[in-house]
Amino acid sequence: MSFLITTIAMFIFWILLSGEFTFILITSGVVASLITAYLSHDIFIGKADLKTETGRVFKFIVYIPWLLWEIILANVEIAYLVLSPKPLVDPQIVRFKNDLKTDLGIVTLAHSITLTPGTVTVDANREEFVIHAIWQKSAEGIISGEMQRKVKKIEGEVMKIEGKKSV
Repeated sequence: MSFLITTIAMFIFWILLSGEFTFILITSGVVASLITAYLSHDIFIGKADLKTETGRVFKFIVYIPWLLWEIILANVEIAYLVLSPKPLVDPQIVRFKNDLKTDLGIVTLAHSITLTPGTVTVDANREEFVIHAIWQKSAEGIISGEMQRKVKKIEGEVMKIEGKKSV
């Protein structure tokens, strides 16, 4: 299954980059995609389970609009900081324990935090996250744990499905 998914992903990428639909380019794309998938399907996707991957993708798609809304709100807050006559910038380092179990969860949370203006992930590992926040409100948003809970839902479904398989 991972070979097929990797082949399709590589072929779609090939088509997007080439933008041409001649026979020779389509054939070259299919051949290159098959070779690439053969050499890297375990690295690119690993051992794929269609049910697991579908649940993960669906939950991630549901997460994206929420994240985009949070990015918009953070942009408004940063504009307020910049335009405020009083100096409100109060840089802080925030540490919190990591409850995420998968690399996917850790990377998703780290990138989500960094994408949100006013916060940057300094370090992320299996034990803790270290975040730089530009002011107190950004730090409180991280400490509240809402983003962590949403990311945990993405990986939570994966963990439940994988847990059933290993029993």
